[in-house]
Amino acid sequence: MSWWRRAGLELRRRGWQRRAAPGPLRDYLEHPSVDLARDWTDVDYLVLDFETTGTDPLRHEIISAGYLGISHASVHLASCRHRLVRPRGELPSQTVVIHGITHDLAAEGKSAETVIGELLEALAGRVLVGHHVATEVNFLSRACRELFGAPFVGPAIDTLALEFTALRRAGITPQRGDLRLGGARARRGLPRYRAHNALLDALATAELFLAQATDLGAPKLGALLAPR
Repeated sequence: MSWWRRAGLELRRRGWQRRAAPGPLRDYLEHPSVDLARDWTDVDYLVLDFETTGTDPLRHEIISAGYLGISHASVHLASCRHRLVRPRGELPSQTVVIHGITHDLAAEGKSAETVIGELLEALAGRVLVGHHVATEVNFLSRACRELFGAPFVGPAIDTLALEFTALRRAGITPQRGDLRLGGARARRGLPRYRAHNALLDALATAELFLAQATDLGAPKLGALLAPR
């Protein structure tokens, strides 16, 4: 990430910090920024996956969140969290088939405000990691706007983008499925996990990220960040 992108991210963070309502988002935005010049192994991360009712943050909802922390280049299993989010509307039948979260299970979930509040607290001082992280960023930003009056603003790493870079450096043209989470893990000899469970997908992404960052040869954090 270039210096001007870093400066822009910081300016956005400060601007929205003043406009966010008191609560979890403002607390997150008031937390000191992560130094992008640090070695990636000296940085704390939060790996996140959402299951949603569709792909459009303006029309669809988060129905589950799975996340866990990485510190000192190690996954911290004790930090694993899996939260169901109580939806405001009906669950589309096609998404129930995919993620297995039925209406009865969803009804037992916590409110979006509670889950997003917990997530923002866990994110303070950490860098967000996701596979096609734009999905998590966009849904999180939409939820933050609705609940707290401002979008999510913070550094993020996209393991899909890192895999694309790795394939290009190896002279490989990605084929169908190569950039999916399962395909990227298989290429690196990582075990197969059941898909479409938010926590399992977050764990799978965490393991993939550690393999990718190690292969890149001890880069600085800024070199890993997704362009914004």
